[in-house]
Amino acid sequence: MTRPVKIFWRIFLYGTLAIVLFFLLINWGVFGKMPSLAELENPSITLASEVFGDDGTPMGKYYRERGNRSYVKYNDISKHVIDALVATEDKRFYEHSGIDGIRLAKAVTTLGRDGGASTISQQLALNMFDERATNPVSRVLQKLKENIIAIKLERNFTKQEIIALYLNTVPFSDNVYGIRNASRTFFSKEPDRLTIEEAAVLVGMQKATGTYNPRTNYKAAFDRRNTVLELMARNSKITEGEAARLKKEPIRLNYKKMDENNGIAPYFLDVIREELKKWAKDHKKPNGDEYDIYADGLHIYTSINPRMQIYAEEAVAKHLPVLQRALAAQRSLKTDAVWKGHEKILEGYMKSSQRWRNLKEDGLSDAEIKKTFYQKTQMKVFAWNPKREKDTVMTPMDSIKYNREMMQASFMVMDPLSGQVKAWVGGIDFKNYKYDHVNLRTKRQVGSSIKPFLYALAVEEYGFTPETQCENTQQYFPGSGYVPAKNRGRTGTRTMASGLAWSVNEVAAYIIKQTTPQRFADFLKQINIPTKVEPFPSICLGTTDLSLYEMMWGYTMFPSGGFSTKPIYITRIEDKNGNVLELFNAERKEVISQTTAYTMARMMQGPVDYGTAAGLRARLGAAEMGGKTGTTNDNSDAWFFGFTPQLMAGTWIGCDDRFVRLDGGLGEGGRAARPIWEYFFQKVYADKTLGLDKQARFVQPENMRSEGLYDGYNLADRTPDPGAEGENVGNGTADEYLSTPDTQNIPTDSKQAIEEQKILEEAVKPKNQVPVKKDEPAKEEVKTDEQKKKGLFRRIFGGKKDKDPNKQ
Repeated sequence: MTRPVKIFWRIFLYGTLAIVLFFLLINWGVFGKMPSLAELENPSITLASEVFGDDGTPMGKYYRERGNRSYVKYNDISKHVIDALVATEDKRFYEHSGIDGIRLAKAVTTLGRDGGASTISQQLALNMFDERATNPVSRVLQKLKENIIAIKLERNFTKQEIIALYLNTVPFSDNVYGIRNASRTFFSKEPDRLTIEEAAVLVGMQKATGTYNPRTNYKAAFDRRNTVLELMARNSKITEGEAARLKKEPIRLNYKKMDENNGIAPYFLDVIREELKKWAKDHKKPNGDEYDIYADGLHIYTSINPRMQIYAEEAVAKHLPVLQRALAAQRSLKTDAVWKGHEKILEGYMKSSQRWRNLKEDGLSDAEIKKTFYQKTQMKVFAWNPKREKDTVMTPMDSIKYNREMMQASFMVMDPLSGQVKAWVGGIDFKNYKYDHVNLRTKRQVGSSIKPFLYALAVEEYGFTPETQCENTQQYFPGSGYVPAKNRGRTGTRTMASGLAWSVNEVAAYIIKQTTPQRFADFLKQINIPTKVEPFPSICLGTTDLSLYEMMWGYTMFPSGGFSTKPIYITRIEDKNGNVLELFNAERKEVISQTTAYTMARMMQGPVDYGTAAGLRARLGAAEMGGKTGTTNDNSDAWFFGFTPQLMAGTWIGCDDRFVRLDGGLGEGGRAARPIWEYFFQKVYADKTLGLDKQARFVQPENMRSEGLYDGYNLADRTPDPGAEGENVGNGTADEYLSTPDTQNIPTDSKQAIEEQKILEEAVKPKNQVPVKKDEPAKEEVKTDEQKKKGLFRRIFGGKKDKDPNKQ
């Protein structure tokens, strides 16, 4: 062998070894991290976690940038998408083993002018990198890595699996990732239902997602779709005739991109995000790593009912504009007088704004920044219109005031027996107001809505009944003073039932004097109210701050037979493959007897029949229902809680700054909060698919006879007592339960309520009068008070011999 030949073979051998070693070093990650075997076995490692409603409806996702992907199996992808992809991106896909030699040679000889050389497998490999290399050297190394990964993919997966993996990871227009998200976003359908022309639109985006976006660049997207159709015909995926016909069709989008601002129950999704993060820290994957809600493709199933959620949001959106118009019309807001004395609060909002932080980063002084807050500028602000925003010109300081003067609301619906939360509305618009007003951290003064807890304690432990006579006077507490603070000159006694129906502060003060404030504070803890309540006498009037969430938790004991049921909203969590990781069940604890719970549920019908929410039950046509309003000092907060045997809901109304409030009666719980509750129940009762029964009744304990429960009621307790809920820390009101109401106090649209009034009048009206001469005493057959009481209470509260109240 000649010396030149020896040199040649040495160069060839060493060169070959060098190349092999080079590829091995690449594979071992010497020139940068390579995906592990586990990642190769699961290339769609960054899957978004999805949240579902109780019927399986997708509600939203948690993902990082480029991580918004939802996995879909090969068999659940339309054949048209697969045909379009292969025809357009890799026509010899089923023939090569990851690298197309013919296409590679052509790309080299033409310098890429006739298209790139990457196969679908290579493109999938590229999608596994967090970012694409930009400088030439790094790009060459990344290209070599792509080739290695592509070959590995072909060894480990079938062609069908590679297609599915590719379509699940590839980006589409508008930062949408994965074929399922793209199909849902652009055509509002699942990927197995895509037509030929729709598939061509989505596959066409792959060339340049920005350029061929049909929403923003229709002409380019239209031409690109037609190019894909031509390629499908050229590769025998469709006929020439089909291609010609479909090319004439316009692109018909049904665009709906779900994001954190417009998904189902956005406030709810934001709240449970934090709980899921905590769950992920406490639970490990098989490899010992913590779960990542942004990348592990978890399936979170919740108790939220999408139909009820929509009705709840509609209820808020129907009533809040009415309140907002009334608030905006007040002189104190028109003249900015409401902000007098609160300048430091405004300054705090100014300095915590994003505008202030941005200008501070730009190097401006505080004085310079402050000056910009008083210069008018164009901006978008929230408005009660279909778009929930409007263009306007105002100063940044005025925009702060505008937003702080916006009425806020919260609304929560749950099944009192199972504890499952069915709807959650944390505010008026998540895009503009991220703060949630339902959760445990958001606490406001609860007003009279706390009184049912006090009444339940009195019934459970102190022998009170609905007919127990209670002092209707201001009460003195040594060391604390008088409760209520203002003496309205009330005297005498009234029944416990009337005190609850009309939310009489004096009655509540009398009851807490019997139970003691300390025992009531302990009782609130006993019924699972998480917030510690200090034992001041005024807590009987609701001066403590509690959240809507914990108030709902407390109210569950009334319709559920004495069991306190913690609200739950996550029912189970699965991994991306459908394996159940955890199930969540109701947490129930018996806190009062069934007898007390039933007594309270029936007594709480007073407010919704004749009290502070008069006529509500009649208007809805429900056989049995309980409820309670709440209004706090100067109408800063308005509440309403109500329940039927099957469903309960609670709502709060107010502004984030308590000194911004509605004046007059419109700000009371019965007028500000109750309409939201009522509208919601109108909708759910009308929706037969929800299975709610208007004739459902509370379960009566075997040891109770309702017609005998109220024999001690003083029928003569009918004297009108002017006042209003909202006075004295907003926890009292005027008239008593079962007094003879004026016609003007009965809703004119409620025949049932008018009928109730007639029954009350008849109950105290002399019977069988005969004509008498002038000045001659009437001769009459008068029923005894005992007979009147029994008949009246059977009519109002029900009993074994009662007729259906809706058929009276």
